[in-house]
Amino acid sequence: MASSFMPGMEDKIPYAPLGIISLIGSRELGNLVDTNLVQQRRFNVENGHVPLHFPAYLRESYLIDHATPRFASGEGKAILRDSVRGHDIFILADISNYTCTYKMFGKDCPMSPDDHFQDIKRVIAAISGKARRITVIMPLLYESRQHKRSARESLDCALALQELEHLGINNIITFDAHDPRVQNAIPLGSFENIQPTYQIVKALVAEYPDIEINKDKMIVISPDEGGMSRSLFFASMLGLDVGMFYKRRDYSRVVNGRNPIVSHEFLGDSVDGKDVLIVDDMISSGESVLDIARDLKQRNARRINVAVTFGLFTEGVDAFNKAYEEGIISRVFSTNLNYRTPEVLNAPWYVNVDMAKFLSLIIDTLNHDQSISPLLNPADKINNLLAKFKK
Repeated sequence: MASSFMPGMEDKIPYAPLGIISLIGSRELGNLVDTNLVQQRRFNVENGHVPLHFPAYLRESYLIDHATPRFASGEGKAILRDSVRGHDIFILADISNYTCTYKMFGKDCPMSPDDHFQDIKRVIAAISGKARRITVIMPLLYESRQHKRSARESLDCALALQELEHLGINNIITFDAHDPRVQNAIPLGSFENIQPTYQIVKALVAEYPDIEINKDKMIVISPDEGGMSRSLFFASMLGLDVGMFYKRRDYSRVVNGRNPIVSHEFLGDSVDGKDVLIVDDMISSGESVLDIARDLKQRNARRINVAVTFGLFTEGVDAFNKAYEEGIISRVFSTNLNYRTPEVLNAPWYVNVDMAKFLSLIIDTLNHDQSISPLLNPADKINNLLAKFKK
């Protein structure tokens, strides 16, 4: 193990004792992050990377014991069993974890994103201003799909960000926001939108030792015009061309809150014989990305891989299993920033992209009150990775 310190961070004093509140939906990820932090800090001390005179720098765990119980009526509260006075607190929350339940009038109710967000606010209220600083890490940004207003609609994501700011949150960290411009709702607040590009590329080359990353053999595809900036970033990092599908919608009707897609129109160079990487922020039902994959297969694409930050699979995995068996898709790369069912994790086409170590590095760097800008630009790491891979 090498030191996780950013250059020049060795002699920096932590801003305050570190504390992590991993809410119920993110317990598994929180435990992984905590384990990485404990091991890394112990390594740094044992190898002389940091003098051991910082209060509470080394601990068996940085997790703060807490609970978010519910009354029989469905009302809830947050309880902190450990002191957080003077701490640098990081609240980790997965608002998409529907497997968390609570009793309400004798019935088991799955927690919705609204319930998870309410628990974040309850924990902030339980802290009661005792912490020195509070950072909310919400990998999947709450209400990020309702980020803009069309006619008489609510503006939920902007409202939630303002609410967190009014509660005294110092930093908000999210991953691959559906539209990062929503941060304009809190122009004076600290909002970090992080891309898992390096981790996905690392998983890709590990999965395919024979892959040829050049313009003649591979292409990056955006599933819609809204995700072009994300695909362009991947393409520029890998030195590839980029294509795009245009979603032609029926604006005369609304189904499930949106205009249904009539067809996907492809714009870009030939994919004949090339490996394809479809890049998006999330898979919801997966219907759209599978339609695109079938279209690309008809254009004689070689292997079709999908890379997303969040694999939600709201309609289950049957459609993906069928597409895999038919040779439509090869792999789906998705991070562990959100909950995934055992069916997803055990699927032969699924590749897990572990983000725990990266998250622990972000937390450790911020706890030392240092810039995380080098972590947000993975260009050098990707170039070094590809140079080693091509050798």
